[in-house]
Amino acid sequence: MKQNQTLQYVIQLIGWTIVFTFPLFFVWKEAEPMTWTRYIGYAFVPVTFAVIFYANYFLFIDRLLFRQRLPHFLAANLLLFILLTLLLDWWHDYYFFEIAGNTPRHKAGPPKMMFILRDATMMALTAALSVAIKMTANWYITENERKELEKARTEAELQNLKSQLNPHFLFNTLNNIYSLIAIDADRAQYAVHNLSHLLRHVLYEDKHPLIPLDKELDFMRNYIDLMSLRLSDKVDLQVSFPTRAEGTLIAPLLFITLVENAFKHGISPTAASHIHIALDVEPAGIVACRIENSNHPKQDNDRSGSGIGLPNLRKRLELLYPGRHTLRAGIEGDVYIARLQINTCKP
Repeated sequence: MKQNQTLQYVIQLIGWTIVFTFPLFFVWKEAEPMTWTRYIGYAFVPVTFAVIFYANYFLFIDRLLFRQRLPHFLAANLLLFILLTLLLDWWHDYYFFEIAGNTPRHKAGPPKMMFILRDATMMALTAALSVAIKMTANWYITENERKELEKARTEAELQNLKSQLNPHFLFNTLNNIYSLIAIDADRAQYAVHNLSHLLRHVLYEDKHPLIPLDKELDFMRNYIDLMSLRLSDKVDLQVSFPTRAEGTLIAPLLFITLVENAFKHGISPTAASHIHIALDVEPAGIVACRIENSNHPKQDNDRSGSGIGLPNLRKRLELLYPGRHTLRAGIEGDVYIARLQINTCKP
């Protein structure tokens, strides 16, 4: 904001410098160069315009116009116009006869009212210019404040979504470990140890707006390893991740919701099931994730989790990657397929 104000003042300084130095590049009559006496006669007019400009810029616009006191604003300008017009008229007479040394016969020409109307018109245009510049500057300030508020709102909403995601993730994971305890206590103990690594990622990496994709892939591998402990031989689990994804940054915990849903809804205790997870890094920073699983929806009485995962993910993507992502999820035939594509490069 301070930089914008400095730039405005620099531009104004340049503009007034041009106005006040303009006559120094010309002569009024042939073989008669500009003298200080002639320059003083010229400079008094732009001085009155400067008074009009800054009286509006620093006083009338802020205290009257922006406070919706338009009649008072117009009256203040009208009074200032009258005072400065009378002062200019007096100055012209004083300068013409007392300083320039002319006589009345040299004053023959257009009537005085024409000069008064000319000066008043220029004053009105100067006041209008001041209003235009002030309102433009105020618009920039308001727009910057709006962007800051929008940024703060977005960050607050993201934080709120994260605060929903972490308990949801933990609840689903603990529910799976609870189921595993009845099957194999040793594997359940290993699962708890593995869960500690997952929570470290959730608690620490999640604090950063962007993290290396490699770390997110490691987190997903650990989660899949933990979930696979309770899979039977009837489940076909296939995972395909790039070996390295250096240089790619992404928001944390975007893919875990889709992986969770695959394990939650893609496994049947009796029928053959499959979960196929693939993630690729394509050219131009495109990260594409495809998850396919057999469709075994939970019964209404199974309330593990709260069903906020996918809506939460959609909201986060809209906030983090507006116009730079596609998410499609639904049943195709007898399988459930989720496709998520993110353009990690800023436009």
